[in-house]
Amino acid sequence: MTPPATPTDTESTTPRGGKPLGGVVVTDLTRALAGPHAAMMLGDLGADVIKVETPNGGDDTRGWGPPFVTPEAGERESTYFLSANRNKKSIAVDLKSEEGRETLERLIQRSDVLIENFRTGVLDRLGFDHERIAALNPRCVVLSITGFGHDGPEGGRSGYDQIAQGEAGLMSLTGSNPDDFQKVGVPIADLLAGMYGAYGVLAALHERESTGLGQVVRTSLLASVIGIHGFQGTKWTVGGEVGAAMGNHHPSISPYGLFPTADGAVQIAVGSEGLWQRFCAGFDIDPATEGMATNPERVANRQAVIELVEKVFSEHDTAPLLVRLAEIGVPAGKVRNVREVYEWEQTRSQGLLLDLEHPTLGQVTLPGPPLRFFAPDGIETTPTDHLAPPILDGNRDEILAWLGMR
Repeated sequence: MTPPATPTDTESTTPRGGKPLGGVVVTDLTRALAGPHAAMMLGDLGADVIKVETPNGGDDTRGWGPPFVTPEAGERESTYFLSANRNKKSIAVDLKSEEGRETLERLIQRSDVLIENFRTGVLDRLGFDHERIAALNPRCVVLSITGFGHDGPEGGRSGYDQIAQGEAGLMSLTGSNPDDFQKVGVPIADLLAGMYGAYGVLAALHERESTGLGQVVRTSLLASVIGIHGFQGTKWTVGGEVGAAMGNHHPSISPYGLFPTADGAVQIAVGSEGLWQRFCAGFDIDPATEGMATNPERVANRQAVIELVEKVFSEHDTAPLLVRLAEIGVPAGKVRNVREVYEWEQTRSQGLLLDLEHPTLGQVTLPGPPLRFFAPDGIETTPTDHLAPPILDGNRDEILAWLGMR
């Protein structure tokens, strides 16, 4: 929480290992996942994030598990909590107490961003509606995340990820067939709401440079999922067709999906007619086979195309098949489990693993931020100074001293 040094005329304004959001202070009132993920994204970029937690147990996710990790001394740590709270400092505050409200008031006065995901009206009842926040700090950007929106006929409805995935149509598009509704394997509605929220905060901070004023940014789990409907959205709004789950094959491109091999499976993406020509040449297939000459024909005759590719691939083991597909220039890949992903050298080469020192667990390896930065001269400037997720109330003295309450 120390403001960054101002560069001299002879110094680069993008220091090596710099922090794009250095000097930005974020007060994070959120719990669970959507809000914490948004705050963590800002922290990854160098913002000072102060996580305000309830004194009795802290963030809900501290109790979500297993798996938990228990250090030799101290409380057990939830791996779920560790996933969403790197680059933060923690203070436990009872917002219903006079002291707690004073602490929050001082935090707001000194923060650039306030993030909350209370149910609609809760922050107002605590005495901190948006008008009060603006009065305390006109420059403060407020990010507010809800389940289904702040207004409208179901505004204020509580939201949980899987419920939002179902209500927002995603589960109807995911699964082996139209009757096999499946959720995505990670809490994607929460994560997307956090990503959209952080994106909105950055836009508001940029606009503040010209107006001098903060503003309120709102998003929801509902909005985040609808925001990534992509072609499935316009398929209905423009084309009048309702999309449905169809397993591991693309509804608009063929062949594009997962195909069994002699000893496993391979995914291919034949996304253009040029790629179809290459694919056919590489496996002695006539590209002008009846019903397969163009992508619309192949989509209309998808099952025949799938059976053709499956027949060809059944004669090959996965590893040499992937080599062959690479040789002919057809995008392809295998399906890795999570352990294989984190043991993959390509993952570490992209900065996607962080080795950090945790206050009670010692050295831990965490998934890292998905962004990298480079100066015009090609030198990498990606932030490298990261904090492990905090223990509950672990930074109380430091934060209160900074607020002038010690």
